[in-house]
Amino acid sequence: MSKNKNTYAESGVDYSAMDPIKVLAQKKAASTSSQLLAFKANEVTESRGESAYVWEENDSYRSLVIEGLGTKNLVADVMRSVTGKSHYDTIAKDTIAMIVNDLVVVGALPQVVNAYFAIGDSKWMLDEQRATDLINGWAQACVESGASWGGGETPTLKNIIHPDTIDLAGSATGIVSPKSNLVLGEKLTAGDRIVLIESSGIHANGITFVRSMAEKDSTIYSQKLTDGRLFGEAILTPTHLYVDFVKRMQELKTDIHYMVNITGHGWRKLMRANKNFTYRLSDVTVAQPEFVFMQKTVDVDDSEMYGNFNMGAGFAVYVPEKEVANVLKSAEVCGFKAVDAGCVEDGPKQVIIEPKSIVFAGDSLEVR
Repeated sequence: MSKNKNTYAESGVDYSAMDPIKVLAQKKAASTSSQLLAFKANEVTESRGESAYVWEENDSYRSLVIEGLGTKNLVADVMRSVTGKSHYDTIAKDTIAMIVNDLVVVGALPQVVNAYFAIGDSKWMLDEQRATDLINGWAQACVESGASWGGGETPTLKNIIHPDTIDLAGSATGIVSPKSNLVLGEKLTAGDRIVLIESSGIHANGITFVRSMAEKDSTIYSQKLTDGRLFGEAILTPTHLYVDFVKRMQELKTDIHYMVNITGHGWRKLMRANKNFTYRLSDVTVAQPEFVFMQKTVDVDDSEMYGNFNMGAGFAVYVPEKEVANVLKSAEVCGFKAVDAGCVEDGPKQVIIEPKSIVFAGDSLEVR
């Protein structure tokens, strides 16, 4: 394997700097859990460190998550001059997907989504096409997720946010019902299969790296990929929503042992569960042309790509071997390709991607 010439950290996103603070925040957050007792509710401690927080209320579990889009809308702003489209309808879907895809990994289905639209100058809202696309796209993505758009916040943050941009984020509350649908990795065991569900492309993670490429070469968004699309258009492909996929697996009463939404930290996320296992991948998903283009254009090695991007796999499901057919069928019905890619083994916490000769040791993922 050749030495990296470019890394995600060099673009300004360094997990080794951020993860220790996240760990500290998780520990401090855990110290507040007793506050729930005043409402006759109980924290599900095992949810600490998962994508979504879970607590128990009577005959169901409730779950909460908050997520942000990141900087994908900045690519949309650039590409508008090329395509004539604002792209904010799909940018809204990206934001919703970042939220609800984290929620469903614990088995919760979204009920209510709240929005956070922060701008640096009120004039941002005067662009009627862009603002209308955002609103309509947000509402449509809520419908596709089976959730109500409850409300939100639209602050104007001068000197914090650039006047020509918007910071998009939101939260979602979901329900796990019946309680048996809760998924926190407690049943994860050696012998379980790892099924990878395709992504639609880069989703909304790693965009800062993409933008760092554009800073070095302003023509990069307009360059054609092998499938004929412009690189900038491919990057703006909206993120898959995995809500219906998880819902269908629940309807089939699939015995799900764990799930992962593959975003930050890339395939290292496959060892996110609290238990120490070796996660061996004997097969990989097909990485979309935009990943291949990125890797060749800026000379990034496989380990850096798979350690930070989804590389064609946006979601992972861990099940007993007898349940693989149910997962593959659910994916097919929902329009997704899926790969029975590997297995869970006894051994040290690590991810082994055999076709790429990549090993991610457990200590390379400091947060859960």
